[in-house]
Amino acid sequence: MRKYVITNSSEASGFDFDQLVDIDEQYSRKSLDGSLILARYEGEQPSFLSGKTEHTHSEILTILATDEWTSDEPL
Repeated sequence: MRKYVITNSSEASGFDFDQLVDIDEQYSRKSLDGSLILARYEGEQPSFLSGKTEHTHSEILTILATDEWTSDEPL
């Protein structure tokens, strides 16, 4: 089952992307202001995310629908 963690974007340099769904930081979802990044993984929480809050798919959809992550502005 896929799990999700939100953390500061500055921590992405410490990610082992071999343990994540996204292949590198460029492909990871970030908040609109770029300060937060979404880490997606399957199975056990990677050690570099230890202590971070895990979210389920339904929880992360609710979070990503907020103004911090989604803009109403037309592209």
